[in-house]
Amino acid sequence: MGYILEVNGLTKIYPAFELKPVSFHIKAGEVMGFIGRNGAGKTTTLKAILNLVHPDAGRVCILGMDYPDNEDKIKQQIGYAVGGTDYYKRKKLRDIVGITRIFYDNWDNEAYRHYLAAFKLDENKKIIELSEGMKVKFYLTLALSHHAKLLILDEPTSGLDSVSRDEMNEIFRKLAEKGVAILFSTHITGDLEKCADTITYIKNGELLLSTKKEDFIRYYTKEIGGAPTLEDIMVHIEREEVNL
Repeated sequence: MGYILEVNGLTKIYPAFELKPVSFHIKAGEVMGFIGRNGAGKTTTLKAILNLVHPDAGRVCILGMDYPDNEDKIKQQIGYAVGGTDYYKRKKLRDIVGITRIFYDNWDNEAYRHYLAAFKLDENKKIIELSEGMKVKFYLTLALSHHAKLLILDEPTSGLDSVSRDEMNEIFRKLAEKGVAILFSTHITGDLEKCADTITYIKNGELLLSTKKEDFIRYYTKEIGGAPTLEDIMVHIEREEVNL
């Protein structure tokens, strides 16, 4: 089976932290929730995948191509966004789009207009004037307007209220139905329940489990006992980590 994203043995060593060999894969139309406590290595992993920090070892393959050798070509087909982060706060959306579109060979203005309307975005507004939910929608619009086949999102629902999170999760599911692969880090159990197909769990820099959501729940059911919900499992995991 061909995968949209393949991560094999990805490693990064800092003086005070080590990302141990991380391996997982995502296929087209799959939504993977990437979980772990703050400082567990989620952001380091995502940045290492995109070569935003240089990994010390491992291989990343996106759309069948080695990332380091085909970075420019691959970037044409992926999207990356970080929740809770603002770029060009006082720039109007249309000005940011005007600059962004230059970098993409397959920028589709019709698609841009479609998502602008679908997400009810006003391109005359400045980033600083948008709610957190609208900011995420804008960054998604930029990615989808060049037909990104893979979205890598670091805490995309961070700071959103429950209604906005539900709306964003519905968007993720609809994108997945169109064949888009999505990798998103989160600490919000409800997001996993509503839109994740698979769950990858990292703890202290070590990837402990990457599997289908149902199998993830089944695995920890054996450890916890009873009939735990995904929220019960997350509470158990966090309590266990605090005790270490």
